[in-house]
Amino acid sequence: MTPDLVASLYVLLLAGFVGFEVIRRVSPLLHTPLMSLTNALSAIAVVGAIIIAGEQRSTLTTVLGTLAVIASTINLVGGFMITDRMLKMFKTRERKKP
Repeated sequence: MTPDLVASLYVLLLAGFVGFEVIRRVSPLLHTPLMSLTNALSAIAVVGAIIIAGEQRSTLTTVLGTLAVIASTINLVGGFMITDRMLKMFKTRERKKP
């Protein structure tokens, strides 16, 4: 394993741990704004994955970039669906008139 790969894996592991701890400690009232922020970050990840996949430096980077595009897009769409569902919970419902 190259030193760059080891450093990248270390950063990935550390970022995952820090992200998990930050999300776990968020108050339930802040989940909707937090989901909106994560959707924006997922959009940035999609753009980065498209750039990586489009460089075509090697077959491995193209395949991994394509997988990153797919995973980021699924994350982005799912995040918007969850945010929409959470926002619907805060809408007032009209009462039926007798």
